[in-house]
Amino acid sequence: MRRTVYVKNKKRRSTLRRIMLLTVTMMMAVLTVFLSLRLYAQITGAPSLSVPKASVFLDKNGKQIGDRFSAERRYWVSLDEMSPFLIDAVIATEDKNFYKHNGFDYRRIAGALLKDIKSGSKVEGASTISMQYARNLYLTFEKSWKRKITESLYAYRMETFYEKDVILEGYMNTVYFGHGMYGVEAASRFYFGKSAKELTLEESATITAIAKGPSIYSPIENPQKSRDRQLLVLSLMEAQGYITARQEERAQNEQITLKNREWADTKRVAPYFLDEVWREAEKVLTEKGRSPVEGGWTIRTTLDPHHQQTAEETIAKWMPNSGLQVGFMSIEAGTGAITSLVGGNDYTESPFNRVTQAKRQPGSAMKPILYAAALENGFSPLTFLSTEKTIFTYDEGRSTYEPNNVNGKFAGHPISLAQALAISDNIYAVKTLEDIGYKKFSKMADRLGVEGDFPDSPATALGTSVVTLYDMTNAYNRIASGGIETKPTTILSISDSEGKTIYEHPAKSKKRIMSEQDAFVLTHLMTGMFDPVFNDYSTATGLSMRPKQTRPYAAKSGTTISDQYLIGFTPSLTAGIWTGFDVGEQLTEASDKAASKKIWMDFMEGVNRGKPAEPFIPPDGVNSVIIDVDTGGIAVNGCDKQRLVYVKEKDMPQKLCTDKTLREKRSSGEADGKKFELFPFSFFE
Repeated sequence: MRRTVYVKNKKRRSTLRRIMLLTVTMMMAVLTVFLSLRLYAQITGAPSLSVPKASVFLDKNGKQIGDRFSAERRYWVSLDEMSPFLIDAVIATEDKNFYKHNGFDYRRIAGALLKDIKSGSKVEGASTISMQYARNLYLTFEKSWKRKITESLYAYRMETFYEKDVILEGYMNTVYFGHGMYGVEAASRFYFGKSAKELTLEESATITAIAKGPSIYSPIENPQKSRDRQLLVLSLMEAQGYITARQEERAQNEQITLKNREWADTKRVAPYFLDEVWREAEKVLTEKGRSPVEGGWTIRTTLDPHHQQTAEETIAKWMPNSGLQVGFMSIEAGTGAITSLVGGNDYTESPFNRVTQAKRQPGSAMKPILYAAALENGFSPLTFLSTEKTIFTYDEGRSTYEPNNVNGKFAGHPISLAQALAISDNIYAVKTLEDIGYKKFSKMADRLGVEGDFPDSPATALGTSVVTLYDMTNAYNRIASGGIETKPTTILSISDSEGKTIYEHPAKSKKRIMSEQDAFVLTHLMTGMFDPVFNDYSTATGLSMRPKQTRPYAAKSGTTISDQYLIGFTPSLTAGIWTGFDVGEQLTEASDKAASKKIWMDFMEGVNRGKPAEPFIPPDGVNSVIIDVDTGGIAVNGCDKQRLVYVKEKDMPQKLCTDKTLREKRSSGEADGKKFELFPFSFFE
């Protein structure tokens, strides 16, 4: 009997020892696992939490007009910039013990494992917010044990090195909500047209519901399933004490209003302009030692929404349905800020930017650049040249060139520079180029910012070299700015994802590329295209626009068989337009030929409507004088074609319009072809 008891006790002690040994072994194993995890975390270090963020574009007033993203559209916001309802809904639905565990919810994991073993399926569920965040950052959505283990290891590392709020914030900004939207801010803007901070309880529950399965619970694609999931989220929030039963009932009865159609509309704001913004931003950021692919940039642009809308509406009104294409831009004088830009009829059909990328012949729109050089080299508005039909020889006499005017006619008498520019006489332009020389013209084009190949050929005077509308409008804007070297820009400032200002557009340039006096004289010369007093064998080129004109404009048009140009300005704004066919098809229809002038005038009148007219104010060193257009003499009674012109002090006329010698020179046609001047005389001294 004793022996039997002894044996039983011995077996009991042995069993107890085995249990104790097993317990100790298990504890050591668990401790080893935890120590190994800790050692693994310390060795591997803190995992990077960086993710690509969308860069946001703002107009000049600070209103968002678009964004740019590399692979995912997301806008990073802090927890303070999210609705408390949204944060509570996510925790209640996805991980109610988030603030209690260290990355793993052991009970949920154990339950999920038993379920998976019984069903024979791969790992499902049980992921904490930390694990889901790890998956969003580093892994795929493959359902496998390997991925789940890797996910857990990443989650532990994150929990080791980062605060809970940092992890939660990261998770909220990386969750996919369907339709290309990542993070709660992108989802909130897309679905409800508001920031995540402004979301109501019912909206927060709707967005939280989507995260479970974006393709299943999208309120756009599956409104009923979205509704069912929303009610579940509200129920979980009430059960866990985040909201009261009364709040739950009210939210259940509130109808949500989706704003995704409005989102689609905002994406279409000035797409050609935004492409140019990003190109400029990439250059600026690289120069600042920052990588554009960081994302998260807030780029405040120069876009004036009123100017952009006016440009788009005017183009839509006047562009014929003939395949004709358009390029249009406006620039602020003095600063170079681009206030509007349209690079074509339809960005979705062709993102090719006809303002910055297309090189076309500007025709007579090149003449103000030629005459800018001429004013520096002995010409004045009252420089007369004979403009009869002329054959020019060049290339050391090996080649000839015979220019024509638009209507095939020629003046039978000398005309002034003022009149030549107003009626766009081609003989005058070619003679001017030959007088001043090709080199001086090319240097002026370069100073005004026009890149192009300008051969030593008489046709260069008539705009046969291909250039961009961007460069040409910039050149005119430098004239409008009084000869200051303005540089076109689309960006006012750039801030990074932390709100630090990386770049601000510098103050106005002070570099002068032509004298203020020459810039003003040329400006006033370009007002002549709207004045019928200059009509001769041909009419002033802007007369068709004159009925709508309510204020002074300085402008010049250009026409080739395939292109229509018009560039001009007020003292504060320059606008340029090109119309033509991409494939170089000739312009034959009247509606195609008329479009550029109608668009330009309607735009300028539209953006300035309600504003007082801005006069062109002459600087010191420039005098005004009323002259007779036919002779260039000082106008008196008996001389019918009178016009106010501005000249530099040294170029003030010396004779009256009734002077016999002036009349004789005009009637003789000045057979020698040389220019003649009207110099100062004692009456003005």
